[in-house]
Amino acid sequence: MSLWELFIIAVGLSMDAFAVSICKGLSVGRVSPRHALTCGVWFGGFQALMPAVGWLLGTRFQGLITTVDHWIAFVLLCIIGGNMLRESFGEEEEEVSASFSPASMLPLAVATSIDALAIGVTFAFLSVDIGPAVSLIGMTTLVLSAIGVKVGGLFGDRWKAPSERFGGAVLILMGCKILLEHLGVLVL
Repeated sequence: MSLWELFIIAVGLSMDAFAVSICKGLSVGRVSPRHALTCGVWFGGFQALMPAVGWLLGTRFQGLITTVDHWIAFVLLCIIGGNMLRESFGEEEEEVSASFSPASMLPLAVATSIDALAIGVTFAFLSVDIGPAVSLIGMTTLVLSAIGVKVGGLFGDRWKAPSERFGGAVLILMGCKILLEHLGVLVL
């Protein structure tokens, strides 16, 4: 998997954290650099940790399912992307606390990074070098989450749904690309 493809996946994965960061920016009266950094570190850290955990799990089972690994990658990416798209069109509004305490940030960081766990499993099947991959995912999420807090403070709720739609579409397209490459339909 190329660096460009990893970056595209990193951006797609970070869209949930970006959307929640927008909500965090909305929840505080005045956004400070500390708010942006707090969201960035929490969300970026967990977005880096979860694929590493998924990769460790995936490498333990890789030998058992190498004949269908591309189908697993395709299905996982499509489910994650489809869920992001579905949520972006949902009518329910998420309530996000104005607190940036660990008790408030931990559940949000875990919730926004669950998708990254499945991506880590996919990385194991695709033999991705996990160190650079999780570093890129973590740093991309850190930067986009910090930007999200600022966007939330400036523009409000307007960018939440489009960012989730973009992230979902990117993950579905990457899943299709992986499947088509393994089937020999797409040769790059």
